[in-house]
Amino acid sequence: MSNQVALRTHLQQPPYSVITDARAHIHRLEAGGTAFHSGANSIPILPANEHHLTWEDIEPRIVSGIDVHVAPTRIIALENTLNGTIMPQEDVLEISHNAHARDIIMHLDGARIWHVATETGLSMKELCDPFESVSLCLSKGLGAPIGTCLVGSAAFITKARWFRKLFGGGMRQTGYLVGCAAYALTHNFPLLPRVHALAKRMQQGLEGLGVGILSPAETCILFYDPSPIGVEYWEIVERAATLPNPIKLDGSRLVIHIQTSPQAVDDFLELMRDAKEEKAKGGWIPEQAAPKKRGLLRDVYIKATKPA
Repeated sequence: MSNQVALRTHLQQPPYSVITDARAHIHRLEAGGTAFHSGANSIPILPANEHHLTWEDIEPRIVSGIDVHVAPTRIIALENTLNGTIMPQEDVLEISHNAHARDIIMHLDGARIWHVATETGLSMKELCDPFESVSLCLSKGLGAPIGTCLVGSAAFITKARWFRKLFGGGMRQTGYLVGCAAYALTHNFPLLPRVHALAKRMQQGLEGLGVGILSPAETCILFYDPSPIGVEYWEIVERAATLPNPIKLDGSRLVIHIQTSPQAVDDFLELMRDAKEEKAKGGWIPEQAAPKKRGLLRDVYIKATKPA
């Protein structure tokens, strides 16, 4: 809702279009909200470097002019992190500078921007300054039970409150949620370095076993491929669920958070080691494996589906 309220507040009168990364939450996982709520066309772009969008990716796709057949680009919406990967600040600044020179608005889906601040040492102000609006999640990463904060200018927020009410998002008695958010910012934000270290430790352990890494642990998320050791996702999911201290898994994405213990990482790696050894005893030959391609596949969440 925070992203969609932001887009609707910025976008006043069609026709217009919004540029996003093709893998972005706004484009893929918000039920077509950009079209439904704002009447806007989406222009999804796959980054040429297979990691993050650059101005070189975006510039050729910007729509401008008064041709009645097109919808001029009004917003560039970035996401940082995107599935755990960090967008370099120099590229953010270049995109922002060029967008503003063309009178294009910048919005950031910064649900996990806290992780970027932790990993890069940049302040939240530095990370948010290139944008007219930013959506900040207080539950992802920070561990509050609920809540996202939309930030922008005073005039923008005044209008956004109207659209939040129109969307059905108004709430009363939210003081206890504010208390949770304040606790998360004060006590949980400083815990993120430990989270990143655990994620990197998990990646190193998986690589040591010969497991493929589809997307490395830049922050708290990594995507893995167990096929090089002869194991399928559904096997791992079932085994993890039966551990003395069960681990909840659902496919290729592994997420570490502030409540993840080092023991959980050790248990998962031990599970993978046992699975590898069992496959080897059963005659598995590594050459049979066809590891999934890295690159953009790293951001496709592969569900664990057991054969019928």
